[in-house]
Amino acid sequence: LRSEGAFNKKTGSRIKACVPMHVFGHPVEIEKIVEICSKYKVKVIEDAAESLGSYFKGKHTGTFGDIGILSFNGNKTATAGGGGALLINDSETAERAKYLTTTAKKPHSFEFFHTEVGYNYRLPNINAALACAQLENLEKFISSKRETAQSYKKFLEDSDLCFVDEPADSVSSFWLNAVVCSDRAQRDALLKETNEAQVMTRPIWRLMNELPAFEGCQTTDLVNAKRYEERVVNLPSSVIV
Repeated sequence: LRSEGAFNKKTGSRIKACVPMHVFGHPVEIEKIVEICSKYKVKVIEDAAESLGSYFKGKHTGTFGDIGILSFNGNKTATAGGGGALLINDSETAERAKYLTTTAKKPHSFEFFHTEVGYNYRLPNINAALACAQLENLEKFISSKRETAQSYKKFLEDSDLCFVDEPADSVSSFWLNAVVCSDRAQRDALLKETNEAQVMTRPIWRLMNELPAFEGCQTTDLVNAKRYEERVVNLPSSVIV
């Protein structure tokens, strides 16, 4: 790190953005991340896809960084069937984002002229209506998820499985409930027994750098990520209404 910016130690390339993720709906220590990134002129793009309805120190996730993103995928707390939203507290950046997501078309009454490469990321009206209806019920959905989390927490009190609870200063949506096993063997045994009993549990996602498309990408040793990949099991977490 240098005062004029942050640079990759191996390549010397400047690091332009940091993308912290609020995993399973649990807020990260986002204030510290923003403070460090601000010092070294690194933009913060918050991945709040899983944390709709989550708060850190009374402020919603996705609103601390330069840009936040939400997901309305079919498996999220509120869904439009797909798509998502950007949270931007800057009119110029918001206008730029909207322009790129509407095919970068120059405004005109009848001409079609695109000034640069753009994308058609517009949400169809019927999906937007679904999202609005879902968001009107968000408080009820979050309440249901939090009740489910407390039931799991109580059930697992005398277990050797470690329930993943909300961090300090946070109110979590508990999008996905999770337990941490003591080792890979316990994880695999738990997954096998629950799925054979028709209880849909699953392991945490595979690390991106282990997938064929990204196996050549630069990484650190990922010691903590690998530890949790071998031990975390996600539990059924659907909204019950």
